[in-house]
Formats: sequence, structure tokens, C-alpha cells
Amino acid sequence: MADFTVRRLQQGHTRIKTVPIAVTPEGFWCCPSPAAIEKNLKNRNHQDKRKTASPPNSKASSIQRSSLPPVDKRLVSAPLRSKLADDDHSHLNSATAASISSNSVDRPQMQSIETKQRKIYASFGRPETSDMKVTLHGKEGSSMRMSVHRNILAEHSSFFADKLSRLSPASQVEIADCEDVEIFLEVVGLMYCEEIKCRLIKRSLSRVLRILKVAESLGFHACIESCLDYLEAVPWVEEEEEQNVISSVRHLRDDSYGVGPILNRVASDPSNPPTDTLAQIMDLVLGSSEDRGRREMKSLVLNLLKESDRDGSVGICTETLYGSCRHCLESLLNLFRCASEPGFSHEPLGSRDRVVRRISLEVDNLLWLVEILAVRHAADEFASIWASQDELAELHSKLPTMARHQVSCVTSRLFVAIGNREMLPSKETRKLLLRVWLQPLIDDYGWLRRGSSRSFDRHAVEEGIDRTITTLPLEEQQSVLLSWLRSFLKVGDDCPNLRGAFEVWWRRTFTMPYVEHLEGSFRSEKAGGGRGCLGLDA
Repeated sequence: MADFTVRRLQQGHTRIKTVPIAVTPEGFWCCPSPAAIEKNLKNRNHQDKRKTASPPNSKASSIQRSSLPPVDKRLVSAPLRSKLADDDHSHLNSATAASISSNSVDRPQMQSIETKQRKIYASFGRPETSDMKVTLHGKEGSSMRMSVHRNILAEHSSFFADKLSRLSPASQVEIADCEDVEIFLEVVGLMYCEEIKCRLIKRSLSRVLRILKVAESLGFHACIESCLDYLEAVPWVEEEEEQNVISSVRHLRDDSYGVGPILNRVASDPSNPPTDTLAQIMDLVLGSSEDRGRREMKSLVLNLLKESDRDGSVGICTETLYGSCRHCLESLLNLFRCASEPGFSHEPLGSRDRVVRRISLEVDNLLWLVEILAVRHAADEFASIWASQDELAELHSKLPTMARHQVSCVTSRLFVAIGNREMLPSKETRKLLLRVWLQPLIDDYGWLRRGSSRSFDRHAVEEGIDRTITTLPLEEQQSVLLSWLRSFLKVGDDCPNLRGAFEVWWRRTFTMPYVEHLEGSFRSEKAGGGRGCLGLDA
């Protein structure tokens, strides 16, 4: 390790602080630790504030010693340590003599002068061969002077090449309003390295993005390409990191830097839409027979689709979902036909169990698809398809309850979706759904209520049926509720309790006949000329 020297101007006396740097075949490469410069300045500011706020000490020597920042002697060579000791000794002697007249010194003014004189000095390459000084002025008031080599900067930076070509052979260049002094120093140091990419390996993603920004402003093409190689290879999975990377490299697309591999990580070819890939994923999930894996992926895909639907960024094709629904319905109908045959009950137990298992899988697939459609507010068509499954509903009564009851979970989910306004099926669809599937649901309700299905929520289902019934014309409500009442009075708790719908229908029929009431009010208003809507004086 070589030494990176930072000097601080203080009332005509130079303090030296050493920071390790890396050695390259070309000489010395000056690269301080990530926050060395900012930390150095912050420490100085903190010490200055403490000295200003604290009362003056009675001992002059202690005042001078407290203002001296500690030096890590392990990082300083023996000759340099002796020089530091001599400098400190002479500085203390002069400070002791000056302390006699300290009452006449304006301390705030001294602090202002000291702040203005604070600078950082950095040397690159071989200091004895440097032929140019570059002074940076940061926006926060800090300054940095670098000893560099004209040929190195002109060779690696189009910015410096252009600037030096228009200047006389002067040995000084000043740059004002530098946004990132620390990274500017590091980028200049990278100009003295052969393998820039190796220097970036241990850097954080945010730091490399800062290096890329400064390298771009300096026209340091080799550094830009190395940063892009780093960004292409390093993982960045957090959303914030992804956004920062894309915003940093997107505008480089037209500069022939090869940012395509980076952008391809987050964006596919527009000519290859992801619809086919989504259909393939759904086919794989729907065709799985492994419980844990299928359940895990169904939950994951559903949550991702919900998240994407909120952002409005998913381009899922509804026809793909309905194609899967039709396939599941066809398979379920064939299984019901097989299970309803007279000889099915005499088949071996293993064969019957396999059919029941497949019925359960197809119902689970349908429930997942209905959930996706409901989330996307596209389940109206499925409600119509399900309500028209007359053959399936007829075969339902021929199967034992243990094998068929899960089918009623699909009906329950549709009623819940209608009650929660997740879908808006037509009046004919709602009537047909109640006529075809309410009685099978009542027949299976005992099994469902006893917890045979983990997804069954009795209160949500009963509320959904109530609300669906109340959307029908009053005569249709009466027909459905009287049919339900016969079953409820026979089986009690093994039948859904539709008390809410019954109360609404009762009030509308016997207590508040809205139509007749309003018609009578309008007739009274018309006859009275200037009367109110209830026939009263205005």
C-alpha cells in the first residue's frame, strides 16, 4: 500500500493525514475509502463547532492540542512521523507565544478564515512527474486540488482533451460547481488503471452508478464500458435498484455502448408478447397433481396478478383464462359421467378414489380461475357458463355427497362475487344460477358447513346468496325463497340461512309497497296542481 495524502490549510500551517491507496504497475493509484473525503470534512466541521461552542480553556497548550486532529501513526512512515512531530512541536511553540494576546483575536472571524482555507490535496501517478494541477470546487464549499498528468487525462477523457486543446500550456485547470467531488476523484484515479473492471468488483451498486454518471460527464469511455459490464453481471433484484439502473443507462442506448443486455433483463422483445408464456404457466399449474407445489404456485400467481392488476401493467388475455375454464369444465363433466355410472360403486376402491381425487383437482382449478377472473372483474361470462351446466347439475344428485360437495364451492364463490359486486351478470344469468345451482348447494351445505372445505366461509356465502336473491324481481324472489323455506324447515342448520333475503322480501311485499305508494303520490300531485309529492300543501 502507498499513502494517499490529505492536507488541510490552517493559519499558514499544513496538517497531513494519510489514507491508504492501491499500487498499480503504472505507479500509484489514488483511491480513498468510499467516505474518506466526506468523513474528513465532517470531522473538521464537527470539531470546529465544538471549539466554537465550548468555553475557552485556561491552558493555552490544551487549547492548541484539542484543535489538532489525531494522526494514525501506523499508516505513516518513520520519516513522516518525525516530520509530523517536528511540525507539531514548532506549531505548539508558536501557538504558546500567540496565546498571550489571544484576548484580542476575534474567534468567529478566525473560524470563517479557517473554513475558507480548508482544501484537500491529492496526487496521482508519480508525483515527481506530474505536470498539471486540477482544482475542483464542490457545491458545498469544499475544494480539491489534484496533481495529475496532462497526457493521461487527455488520453482517457474527451472532456479534458477538449479543454486542454483550447488552453495554453498552462499547468492549472479549475472546475466549478462539481456535484460529486468524492467520485470525481475516484474516476480520475481510474484513468491510471489498466483493469478498471477489477476495481469495480467490490463497489456497491449505488457507487458504480455514481461513477458511471461522472465518467459519462468526462467522456471516459473505458470507464463507462466497465460500469456497464458491471451492471450487466451484478444482481439487482430490489425494485428501487432496478429503477435506478434503468434510468441511468436508458439514455445511453443511442451511443453504441451496448446497453441492450442490461435492458433485456427487465424488458422482453415487443414482438414476442408474454401471453403464450402465461398460458404455458397456467397449463403447468393446472396440470400439476402435487398438492404443496400446486397450492404454492396458485397462491403466488394469484397474488402477482392482483398486484399487477392494481398497477394496470399486466396484459393477460381473458380468452386464455376462459380457454382453461372450458377445459376444466369438460374434464369435470366427464368425471361426473364416469362416477354416475351404475357399475362405478362396484369398482375397486383405488379406482374410485382416483376419480374422486381428479374431481377435487378440477374443482380446485376452477376455483382458482374464478378467483383470477373475479379479481380482474371479468367473471360475468363464467357465471353465465356455469349457470348453463344443466347436465352437470343433474349428475350432481347421482354422486355421493363426499365426491360431489366441492362442486358447490364454485357456486358459492359466484354468489359471493355477486354480493361483493365483483361481477355484474345479467338478470337472466342470476335467475338461472339460482334455479340450477341453489338446490345442489343446499344438498351439500351440511358437508360444507362442517368444515370439509377450507375455503368455505358460511357467513360470506349466505350473505352472497341473500344479495343475489334481492336483485331479482319481487315475484322471482318469492319463488326462490319459498322453495328455500321448504328445505330450511326440514334440515335446519344443514341448509343456508337466508333470513336476510327473506326479511327484505317480506318488507318489500307487505310493509313498504313502493310502486303503489309512489304511483298514488304522483297522481295526487298531478291532481292537486301545486301540491307536493305526497299530496300535501307545498
